[in-house]
Amino acid sequence: MHREDARRRFRRASWVNVVANLVKIIAEGAVGIVFGSVALVADAAHSVADLVASGVVLVWGSSSFDDADATHPHGHARIEPLTAMFVGAVIVVLGGYLLYESVRGLLAGSDIEFSYYLLGALGFAMADMYLAYWYTERANVGLDSTALTALAKDCLNDLYTTIAAIIGIIGVRLGFPILDPIAGAVVSLLVVYQGVAIGRENLGYLVGAAPTADQRGAVEDVLAAHDDVAGYHDLAVFYDGTVIEVEVHVEVDGELTIREAHDIESELVDELTALTDVGDAHIHLDPAGLGEWKDAVPDPAAD
Repeated sequence: MHREDARRRFRRASWVNVVANLVKIIAEGAVGIVFGSVALVADAAHSVADLVASGVVLVWGSSSFDDADATHPHGHARIEPLTAMFVGAVIVVLGGYLLYESVRGLLAGSDIEFSYYLLGALGFAMADMYLAYWYTERANVGLDSTALTALAKDCLNDLYTTIAAIIGIIGVRLGFPILDPIAGAVVSLLVVYQGVAIGRENLGYLVGAAPTADQRGAVEDVLAAHDDVAGYHDLAVFYDGTVIEVEVHVEVDGELTIREAHDIESELVDELTALTDVGDAHIHLDPAGLGEWKDAVPDPAAD
């Protein structure tokens, strides 16, 4: 996909999340204030954090599609997992707040007044968040953006918290108001777990963590399958942002011409970068049988 097409799709999905959260805040907040529902006001309040997160993704995350420049010679790809980490942190804070409110409700009791308007507002909020989730997931096909993935998970979290609020209000209608804080506590723990999972995944992208064993194995298969490769060593397969980088020393016939060696290197780079998620490959060619040059340095202590 062309870089500008990807940027436009990313920004459209980000805008959808901004608008969806804004609509949810207005709908739930207005009905909650009119009918004095703490549940709806709290659900609308946590959507303010979601609005901030989606706004940050819109403004900050789209810069990950910028070309490399003098200040960022390797491009801006790492901005995306950094943005996703921010979303994960917001989700954790949100989950912690909901857990606090749920525990407070368990200790102090719930004072929600039942009204079908409350159920209507919550049903509207669920439809709103589901549409945002569906569009974000669809827009992310082919982009594989960690920031959009985080926003999609955040939309799911909103669905869960809204379901918890519905359970609580139905509990009030049936004479069991304790269901509201209990359901809220369960969902808040799920929200915290998902926020931590998003943060851990994207932290790995930022610190250059290794990919899965299967992904490393695919790299090794490419190297081993090439007819001109006598062996390889010092293989490093790691994340640079959300893409995989490969660094390796490859042993070839020492009598090859420079042009022949260059062609082998180019073939390997093309084959490696054709693998899923591999963004670039850096290959150093060594004469077969010579051994790593670092091992050939005389040891002064041996004299």
